[in-house]
Amino acid sequence: MQIAKSLIEGESVADKHSMEELRKALAPISSIIGKCEKARSKFAEGKTQHARYDGILRAMHVSKSLIREEMDRKP
Repeated sequence: MQIAKSLIEGESVADKHSMEELRKALAPISSIIGKCEKARSKFAEGKTQHARYDGILRAMHVSKSLIREEMDRKP
């Protein structure tokens, strides 16, 4: 999650983290996405709880995309 936070804040992590560290950073994010999608499905759209999970899911998808972009930049 620290790598994702750094990327969201606009920091370059290419020099700080290896490809393996970036790959490992994806696992917890994917897990959170799965758990949030499952939890969100229990609430009707428009409910506060459903909207809360929408925000978390957006943040996790952005994090995942940023990590993948950083992986693509690495040689």
